[in-house]
Amino acid sequence: MFFVFLLLPFFYAFYLSFFKITDFSNIFGGLEFVGFKNYLYVFKDKEFIYSILLSLKYALLMIPLNIILSIILAMALKEDIKLNRVYRTLFFMPFVLDTFVVGVVWTILYAGRYGFLVQLLKPIIPESLYNTGFLGNASTAMPAVVLAVALKNVGFGTILYTASLNNISADIEDAAKIDGARGFKKFFSITFPLVKNTTTFLVITGVIGAFSAFSEFFAMTGGGPIVEKWGEPLGATKVAGYYLYNHITNLRLGIASATSFVLLVLTLVISIIYSRATRE
Repeated sequence: MFFVFLLLPFFYAFYLSFFKITDFSNIFGGLEFVGFKNYLYVFKDKEFIYSILLSLKYALLMIPLNIILSIILAMALKEDIKLNRVYRTLFFMPFVLDTFVVGVVWTILYAGRYGFLVQLLKPIIPESLYNTGFLGNASTAMPAVVLAVALKNVGFGTILYTASLNNISADIEDAAKIDGARGFKKFFSITFPLVKNTTTFLVITGVIGAFSAFSEFFAMTGGGPIVEKWGEPLGATKVAGYYLYNHITNLRLGIASATSFVLLVLTLVISIIYSRATRE
C-alpha cells in the first residue's frame, strides 16, 4: 500500500518534473525530455513568486493566531471546571470537519450585503466592504480565510497544549510561586518554555499546511480577488497550492510536478531552520 500510493507516485512525480507530456493518452510513454526547463519556468514565473509570498503571509498570520488561541484555551481547560471533557470535545469537533465544507459555511457568513457578519458590522464597516463582503475585498480576504482556518484548527492545538501543560511538574510551579513568579511573568518564564516542543510541532505542521493550502481558498475566494501586482493581474489569495492546482487542471503536469518539489524543498528548509533555531 505504501509503495503503490505513496512511494511510487513520489518518484514518478520527480521523474515527470523533467519531462513534458506530448500524448495525454499515454502519459507513461508520450513524454519529451526537457531537463530543467520546468524548474526554470517555475522560478521565472512572477505568479509563482507571488504565490510563495502569499503562502508565507498566510503562514505568518495563521500560525501565531492558532498558537495563541490554542494555548489560551488549553490554560483555561487546565483548570478544574465542570464539563471539562465536554468543552474539549466541542473545541476539537471543527478540526475533524472537511476544510472545504467549513470554507463554504464561512463563505456564507462573510458574504456581502446579506452575509451575517456584514449585517452585524454594518454600522462600523465601509460601504464598499459591505457590498463586496470580506472575501471580495483584497485587503480583508486573506485575514478572513486565516480566521476561519485558525478557528477550525484550534481544537487540535488545544488538545496538544493541554497534554503538555498537564505534564508540567507541580513542583516547578510551586517553586515559581515561591520565587514570586505570577501571571505573565510565570507564563513567559516557566510555562511557555516548557511547552516549547508542542509549539515547534505546531509551527512546522503550520508551515507544511500553509504551503499545501488549497481547499480553504478554493471554497472561499477562488484565488481572488484580482489585484494589480508587478504590472500583472494576480489573485490576492492565489497561494502556492492554488498555483499548483491550476497547472494540474491545465494538464501541465511537468510544471506541476516541478512546482510540488520546489514547495517541498522550501517547506523542509523553513522547518529545519526553525527547529535548529529553537533547539539552541
